[in-house]
Amino acid sequence: MRVMTQAVPTDLIRWHYLWYVALALVFMIAAIASHHLWFLNFLHVFSGLLWTGIDLFMGFVLGPILRVVELPARKAVLLRLTPRTLFLMPTLAIVTGTTGWYLAEDMGFTVMSWPQYAWVVASLVLVFLMTVQGIGYLLPTNFRVCLELQKGNPDNARIASLTNSYFFAVALQGVLQIVTIMIMARFATGI
Repeated sequence: MRVMTQAVPTDLIRWHYLWYVALALVFMIAAIASHHLWFLNFLHVFSGLLWTGIDLFMGFVLGPILRVVELPARKAVLLRLTPRTLFLMPTLAIVTGTTGWYLAEDMGFTVMSWPQYAWVVASLVLVFLMTVQGIGYLLPTNFRVCLELQKGNPDNARIASLTNSYFFAVALQGVLQIVTIMIMARFATGI
């Protein structure tokens, strides 16, 4: 009987993905500079949909599954997932939040009086919390998992610990995004 082993890639951080990041940022800048509401709204909603959908899937579907599967299966999934999310998730967060601000500005939401402006403040607080969590915790954790997986003899206990807390944090971010969607629905239907 032949046992197949999975070779660990020596370069899990795929730097060529930065081209996709640059392309997304070019689209974002073009949408902002154009002041075309449809384009800006489309980019904001589309990137927000991807960001939220991926977070909810990873936090509430993939995370609980990976917590109970055998370590080799978990490692195989992480070897494919981690390099993609390392650049994708921060890019979606940046594009969503930035286009959201400019969309709010172009639609006049940033000059509303109180108490209507409270909805703007609530969305800004949520975006701030998700940004701090994403850049301050999720991105570095994702990066540490990548570095650990690249080692010839990765510390499986460390990977398990990092990914368990990572998926919990992603689930928390998904909950914050649901609250943000509730606020965005309020904007869409009139404050």
